[in-house]
Amino acid sequence: MLRFLVRRFLGAAITLLIISAVTFMLFYAVPHDPARMACGKVCTPDTLELIRRNMGIDESLPLQYWHWLSGIFVGRDYTGIGRCDAPCLGYSFVNHESVLATVQDRFPTTASLALGSSVVFLIFGIGAGMLAAVKQGKAVDKIASSASLIASSMQIYFVGPVALYLLVYTTHILDQPSYTPFTENPAAWFSGLLVPWLVLALIWTANYTRMTRSQLVETLSEDYVRTARAKGLSRRTVFFRFAWRGAMGPIVTIFGIDMGVLLGGAMITEKTFSLQGLGMLAVKSVINNDLPMLLGVMIVTAAFVVFANIIVDAVYALIDPRIRLA
Repeated sequence: MLRFLVRRFLGAAITLLIISAVTFMLFYAVPHDPARMACGKVCTPDTLELIRRNMGIDESLPLQYWHWLSGIFVGRDYTGIGRCDAPCLGYSFVNHESVLATVQDRFPTTASLALGSSVVFLIFGIGAGMLAAVKQGKAVDKIASSASLIASSMQIYFVGPVALYLLVYTTHILDQPSYTPFTENPAAWFSGLLVPWLVLALIWTANYTRMTRSQLVETLSEDYVRTARAKGLSRRTVFFRFAWRGAMGPIVTIFGIDMGVLLGGAMITEKTFSLQGLGMLAVKSVINNDLPMLLGVMIVTAAFVVFANIIVDAVYALIDPRIRLA
């Protein structure tokens, strides 16, 4: 297992290195004047010159990338700004603060939104999919399949305002969406994120319902499952010991990717409910032409996706020991 994980981490490091190099080249080579873009909308000649010096515009592109990459491991000094300690993802000349500090400030909101909604859609999505598979062809199956198809066709920017109107503004059943740190007030943290959790989970629940049902229906028709039934094992034992475990592999894979994407920022959900997470940070960085911040957010998002896949591989290896040999 250790060798398996070492190979995966080495592969992840190489993947992130390639992603960072390609992203950096696109951001700093394609624009005619990256320093002017990074300077923001209000930019004086003195500020522009300072940014050019700190970004190393006069240097070759590979050397600029090397300075940015080395800053992650050893830190970096910015003229007229100060020291950016490792890991340094750059400095935002729009927000006048380090990229890492801003990401760290926004990440708890995104993590709370991602983790809370994932609990909801995993419980209801997998549960509904299992029920539909067991009751295949019956009324419950048809209702669950139809409901998941309708829900998966909806969009958050439509469901969000409707949920706010019905649950918050009209009936006052739930609180206005907001983010309160869990350590300060767990009750306010929960109540403030409940509506975003439900709205985000609605779309994902539909997807996991359909996926779980299709995987279980396929697994229940496998030879080894039919053999277990023929040996006289109870229906519950056959379902949970053989069919359910066999169907979870693809679901674990998709969930790992989805979780990495959610931790990178659910842009539409955060925008709909005015939550200041990584998704909103990415949107504002695009609007403000904040290249260092946008580059940092993209690298962090890519890291979440890559390491989520490592976790998926480890879980796969526990479920099926043959994968450790791959």
